[in-house]
Amino acid sequence: MDKYGLIGYPLGHSFSKTFFNQKFEAENIDAEYLNFEIANVKEIRNVCKENPELKGLNVTLPYKTQIIPYLDDIDDDARRIGAVNVIKFSRGLFGKLKLKGYNSDIIGFKQSIEPLLNQSHRKALILGTGGASRAVFQGLKQLGIGSTLVSRSPREFGITYEAITPKIMSQYTVIVNTTPVGMYPHIEECPPIPYELLTSNHLLYDLLYNPDETLFMKIGKERGATVKNGLEMLILQAFEAWNIWQR
Repeated sequence: MDKYGLIGYPLGHSFSKTFFNQKFEAENIDAEYLNFEIANVKEIRNVCKENPELKGLNVTLPYKTQIIPYLDDIDDDARRIGAVNVIKFSRGLFGKLKLKGYNSDIIGFKQSIEPLLNQSHRKALILGTGGASRAVFQGLKQLGIGSTLVSRSPREFGITYEAITPKIMSQYTVIVNTTPVGMYPHIEECPPIPYELLTSNHLLYDLLYNPDETLFMKIGKERGATVKNGLEMLILQAFEAWNIWQR
């Protein structure tokens, strides 16, 4: 039986484990998906050694960047982003195990946001500077949209929330939240942007999906903006992970 799995720490409820095991059962695929909660990224070696049936892994926090030195190869998107969330296992000469890293977040994000884009969407504000923001930055770049990162403290190549002016809000009509602000149970919170400057030209995309409609989205919708949560992106990146493993 083939094995697939997820590495990260800590691992609570796993979307991936539920998604893939339901897929395997529904499609009569002789495989199982396991969670490997490892306290140190070095333990990837033990996971590989103890599970020779492994064909692929998903990678979640905090190892999307830390895993890279343990890989034999990395694809172009993952290299540009600097983060890996899918590992494909293959056997080379004399059965030597090879691990190649990919990033399916960028595919899921692009496929999810692209149908919502129009000619007025030229520039984007990306709220947050974590690993997810890098995939969003590259995804928007590939869709022809330039982005500026927004964070609470001053950073190179970005601005603070306090620096968002009316002019910026009128030009940057795509706003993507990659932070955990507003996630259940903190549903009364939202990123500190000037919501009163939102218009029907704006597109607000939240990578969060619990709750279905975050306060960020709710206020945006009230101002006439187009809004979307991250559930479809999550499902699309899982489909892409499966495609990568089956190549």
